[in-house]
Amino acid sequence: MSINKKSEIKKWQFFILGLIVVFTVGLKLYYAFYWPKAILKINNQVLTVLVANNIKHWQKGLGGRDDLGKYDGMLFVFPEAKQHVFVMRDMKFPLDIIWFNKGMIIDIAPNLPLERDVIEEELTLYPARDVSDRVLEIPAGFAQKFNFKIGDKFEFLR
Repeated sequence: MSINKKSEIKKWQFFILGLIVVFTVGLKLYYAFYWPKAILKINNQVLTVLVANNIKHWQKGLGGRDDLGKYDGMLFVFPEAKQHVFVMRDMKFPLDIIWFNKGMIIDIAPNLPLERDVIEEELTLYPARDVSDRVLEIPAGFAQKFNFKIGDKFEFLR
């Protein structure tokens, strides 16, 4: 095989390797920064929410945001029903947290206060009274305003 042929093969190998690296980095950035959206309905109240459906999103949640912008909340979607415990890490506004299992509200933690200047180990833990497969964070007072209660059902509209 000629030297030119070997050189051409190496160029193609580097090109393909470069494409793989760019694709992998792009995919990681996509999953880190892209937040899916959904529309759901609880008690005839339609909510447009951000969806946290991977570990990076579950850890970040609404922490660090000044507000929800054009969204009504954030829905955490988990692959299995477990005891999902939440904290108010890096929150800049108070929340109501609603836990769901099999499409029904199983617990509500209303008006959770901010915990500024609290180290991770000392954050208050908020577990539900039972296992859940989805959790909704909404601004404090929304659960009362819309009369959400344990046993209410929710459905995905989109």
